[in-house]
Amino acid sequence: MTARPLPGGPVADRVLTDVTARARALRARGVAPSLATILVGDDDASAGYIRIKQRQAAGLGIDSPHAHLPPDTTQDQLVGVIRGFNDDPAVHGLLIQYPIPRHLDYDAALAELDPAMDVDGMHPVNMGRLAVGLPGPLPCTPAGIEELLAYHEIPIAGREVVILGRGATLGRPLAMLLAQKRPTADAAVTVVHTGVPDWERYTRRAEILIAAAGVPGIIQPHHVRPGATVVGGGVRYKGRRLLPDVDESCAEVAGAITPRVGGVGPTTVAMLFRNVVAAADRAR
Repeated sequence: MTARPLPGGPVADRVLTDVTARARALRARGVAPSLATILVGDDDASAGYIRIKQRQAAGLGIDSPHAHLPPDTTQDQLVGVIRGFNDDPAVHGLLIQYPIPRHLDYDAALAELDPAMDVDGMHPVNMGRLAVGLPGPLPCTPAGIEELLAYHEIPIAGREVVILGRGATLGRPLAMLLAQKRPTADAAVTVVHTGVPDWERYTRRAEILIAAAGVPGIIQPHHVRPGATVVGGGVRYKGRRLLPDVDESCAEVAGAITPRVGGVGPTTVAMLFRNVVAAADRAR
């Protein structure tokens, strides 16, 4: 069996086409959508990610003010910059590039964001809204995975979804998202993790298996139910090389699978900018 590929590029293109149209409509009403970014320190990879986001924002009609703080920035100084963006009516979304220097508390900094401007969907208030089913910014990677499955017409409602990984940025919020009652969710969701000795027992029964462990190659063909849909959400990097959770040989067993490169990544970025225009629309 050769699995059907589930690329994220076409999904992201459709989302970003809508984002561009919404940004244009907001500008016609006198509102310039804006995503502010904060970078602390001189990490080359983080600086590169910021530059990519700024280029993408410009192409979508979104402004991108930026604050680059030195590596010895104090927690109080970082909080001051966050609060300055919070209070700026021209800023609609705010992102603190992770990681930040070890002497700083990222969670405490995140809690200082205005929840309405949290385009990553990771503020405790927004995670709570997700938990109880209230509207709000959604975490980008989980939302992108739901969008990817819907775009490729993978049925989710009533099916058994197993998520390997319980992290706060992917596994846990994705479980809440896919269990909600709507056509592109409404699944029976099981969350399992590497602390469970026989986690393979769960993955082998999944109709939809989502890897979110951040352990390169943890999912091998014998962990996959024949014909299942497999989504690689967790990754690590070795230099510039992306190392996914799902071994590429799983395509020999799965019915559909995301590619090693160009799967969940593009949809994550698209959801970030969808959250930006939604925040600008709410502010208007």
